[in-house]
Amino acid sequence: MTNYTRVPGFILQGFSVIPELQTFSVAIFFFIYIFSLLGNISIMTAVTMDSHLHTPMYFFLKHLSFIDLCSTSTTLPRALFAALAGSEVISLPACAAQLFVFVFCGATECFIITSMAYDRYLAIYQPLTYGTTMTQQFCCALVCVAWVSGLLFSSFHTANTFTLSFCYPTVEHFFCDIPPLFRLSCTDPHKHEAAGFAVSGCIIMSCFALTVLSYIQIVATVSHIKSTQGRQKAFSTCSSHLITVILFYGTGSSAYMRPVNGYSPLQGRLAAIFYSILTPTLNPIIYSMRNKDMKAALRKLYIRGT
Repeated sequence: MTNYTRVPGFILQGFSVIPELQTFSVAIFFFIYIFSLLGNISIMTAVTMDSHLHTPMYFFLKHLSFIDLCSTSTTLPRALFAALAGSEVISLPACAAQLFVFVFCGATECFIITSMAYDRYLAIYQPLTYGTTMTQQFCCALVCVAWVSGLLFSSFHTANTFTLSFCYPTVEHFFCDIPPLFRLSCTDPHKHEAAGFAVSGCIIMSCFALTVLSYIQIVATVSHIKSTQGRQKAFSTCSSHLITVILFYGTGSSAYMRPVNGYSPLQGRLAAIFYSILTPTLNPIIYSMRNKDMKAALRKLYIRGT
């Protein structure tokens, strides 16, 4: 029987194995992180302070911005500090905690995006009963379900990953993520991988299916609106959310919907940059570019701050 020595911690390779690219990446991602912080905090503050934005759509958007803020803060500051200080070592508990929080943020965002799709579906398909259905209590209940579901989902994946025995310390990534950690297992991780795929497939594909069904009904409803201006107004309330859906599922699936044997460290890093850094940073821009109410709220917020 082979004896395996469990590693006490890991060594994160960072953004790149090439020193010159590592330094350049630190500078770029530092400014991206600051921009992400300012963007998401601005959205949260504007929605909280502007009474015109106290509606279900912006209530969900505030929670989405908070989750995006937590997601980038879980991975980027640690990676930037490690690259600058030359300390790439991360302990096993710290790695597990980072994975737990990151997966929690991703899963919670998935449920919140689904709730936002349902909100847009009711607003367009059943406008007469929208106010009585999307009450403050119901919106809070949907957000609570998202948070609790995210905790359960993250707990499973963290336990599923860290019940493996790791014999190799070097993580070919800039944070502790599931695919690169599976590659460090002493034993065959296929059973753990299959369990992860099964749980993720059931939950995430269910959320994706509900989102797609909501948009199918939205498109069918809007297509019956005779006024061109009416159709444009209806679609404009959904366009920002639809872009977020495409970015979230498009970048996430490219990273997690592939077997461990087919995992490429370079592709893994590139995919992670999109789903863990760029998508949370772009969300505030997406929701403020084509939204007049949000633009006005942000303008008032910055004028008040000067």
